[in-house]
Amino acid sequence: MRTLFLAIALALSPVADAQQASVGGYFRVMARPDLQGGGGQLGYWNLYGRLLNETSYGTLDFRYDVLKPTPDRRAPWTSLHARIEGGSIGNADAGGGGLANLRMSQVYVRGGNVLLKDVVWQFGTLEYYFGDLGLYDFRPATIFFNTVGVSARYQPDWGELQIGVGDSGFGLYGSEYNTVITPGATARVRLGQHLEVGLGGEVFIEPTVAGNLNGAYQTPGIAYEDYVRGEVTERYQEAFPGLEDYFPDPRARDASSWKAVGYLGFGGVGPLVWSSAFANIGMAHPEKVVVEDLAGEPTRIYIHDFTDERLQFNVGNEMQLRLWPERLDAVWSVFYGATRDADNDIMPSEHDRTVASTVLRLQAYLTPQVHFLLENSVATERSNNGNAYREHADSMFANTDGVPDTRGLEYGDTDVRNTWQGKTGVVLSPLGKGVYVRPSLRLLYGVQVSNQNNAFGNAFVETLDQYNDFDNVEQHVHHVLAAEAEVWF
Repeated sequence: MRTLFLAIALALSPVADAQQASVGGYFRVMARPDLQGGGGQLGYWNLYGRLLNETSYGTLDFRYDVLKPTPDRRAPWTSLHARIEGGSIGNADAGGGGLANLRMSQVYVRGGNVLLKDVVWQFGTLEYYFGDLGLYDFRPATIFFNTVGVSARYQPDWGELQIGVGDSGFGLYGSEYNTVITPGATARVRLGQHLEVGLGGEVFIEPTVAGNLNGAYQTPGIAYEDYVRGEVTERYQEAFPGLEDYFPDPRARDASSWKAVGYLGFGGVGPLVWSSAFANIGMAHPEKVVVEDLAGEPTRIYIHDFTDERLQFNVGNEMQLRLWPERLDAVWSVFYGATRDADNDIMPSEHDRTVASTVLRLQAYLTPQVHFLLENSVATERSNNGNAYREHADSMFANTDGVPDTRGLEYGDTDVRNTWQGKTGVVLSPLGKGVYVRPSLRLLYGVQVSNQNNAFGNAFVETLDQYNDFDNVEQHVHHVLAAEAEVWF
């Protein structure tokens, strides 16, 4: 990290060749006093629109052209790229701006016209996406997010073709690394000035390695309910007292998963500036292990067979509209997501739910630098396996039909969370007009209405012992004021 900061400092110094080195990035920082016991976020997550739901963040991108491209694009060229990013800025969040919150998320080297004309080789991190749902800050059509390896991208005038292969083991598992071979490919075709189409996909292959503690395994003879309750070893001791040394050994598995993505873009017609639709469908990669206590010793419970049938599907579209040229712009986004877990039919889970949302932002230009913003969002989230949300302050005492169930697997008293958010305020834009023009200096007010009680990050009581010590509160409306800055450079 110190080496990269030194390289960036050199790139910014007068000694560096300004035509070879460049630094760009993104920052957002805000003050959001919350007088309702929250942590400064209007709601739980970006399904209601990223505005007032995201925390502070920063990225710094470094590029150095070791060998610059020539005007005719025929000679070899190469460049070094690196990114540092993290979600903490001093006095703006609980992280305090500590450098421990930063990570070097991307480092790669690109080279063009080596071996093949109009082919760009990339070695290092390989993350690739077709574009953004800007109002949500979602990138549904992304591949190689966890992958380090090599890719080749052919870039003719009509589009691009890319193939790549790498290893996603560290991205998926961190210190419990196991090799996950990841081949993938994308294709994008431009059909004139008004239409683009893209497709892609990737496969994750984790082969068995005998004796590898971090491989894919399943502990035999255990019940799914005992696993989700964290009671596997307790049930074993009840069934086989005194035989802790004979806890069943795990059985090796080959783990795999996959993902397909799509993109459709069109625009430049009438008031429509551009419309971008993104989709993905895939099977999530199986999880490895949970740890329980057995006779005073930590015991690993392997769970491949309990987590290998989690299907996910997401689709979203964003339209940028010029409703009144030079006076009023709009951005309208919709998003739908569904996850299904064939192994789980007994409890609520993020792997078995349906979500849907729409966000509309209007931005009026009072002057080129002073804008008025108005945004509304409506979202619904439905659990497919029972009650996942608490509607009232006393919901911890009730589950299905209001009947207390101390052994229940539900979290609340309703299976649906419905949320409306409204945001409005003044935007100061030194660079002029545009919804996505940055820097953007905003003074905003936001309100949220939800059927769930306290549907925002907070420190209210959640358990019975806490309830005995502290009063609870019933709140379905949440207000936030914000002064925030967002900049790309």
